[in-house]
Amino acid sequence: MSLTLYAHPFSSYSQKVLIALYENATAFEWRVLDGSPEVTREWATLWPMAQMPLLRDGERVVIESTVIIEHLQIHHPGPVRLLPADPAAALEVRFMDRVFDQHVMGPMQAIVNDFRRPAEQRHPPTVHEARNRLEQIYAWLDSRLAGRTWAVGEDFGLAECAAAPSLFYADWVHEIAPAYERLRSYRTRLLERASFKRAVEEARPFRGFFPPGAPDRD
Repeated sequence: MSLTLYAHPFSSYSQKVLIALYENATAFEWRVLDGSPEVTREWATLWPMAQMPLLRDGERVVIESTVIIEHLQIHHPGPVRLLPADPAAALEVRFMDRVFDQHVMGPMQAIVNDFRRPAEQRHPPTVHEARNRLEQIYAWLDSRLAGRTWAVGEDFGLAECAAAPSLFYADWVHEIAPAYERLRSYRTRLLERASFKRAVEEARPFRGFFPPGAPDRD
């Protein structure tokens, strides 16, 4: 069955799924959510909550980035296994996936959302809290990465699919301090991974839409 992905290249959660697809050279049709009425109607018909990414696998509709990646591993496996076969090891990978989505992507998005508001409606306490949360998780991740190439050891997997876009954008809104050397190196390794490098290049034309302003790097 053919795969169709409804996503946008600049969306962090879309990039998360794109990394998984690119890692295994999985063939898919990309329906880019760029405002096209036809594509938007299709997307809204499949999922009225209108959240991206969305994967259509034949007649099956799969929603939420983590679930999409697990679906791909079950139904369209490739040479790169993104979740280990051992249930206990897989649980740790799933935990790190949640850490990056909730504790890095979450506060990063709070900062971005505040920038989307008119200047007179911005809420500095929300941004301050989000920056504190990022500092806390940066410190925790830096400690955890000691002696590890990837988030759960030596295997690139689901956790990295989540880590790459979350750390990429989080560093734009609240830079990872030089003191967190291991975390900064991890982010660099993610940027050097061919699958994420491709996603970053596909998103590059849209950097002008980043509400806080994209830095002149990466």
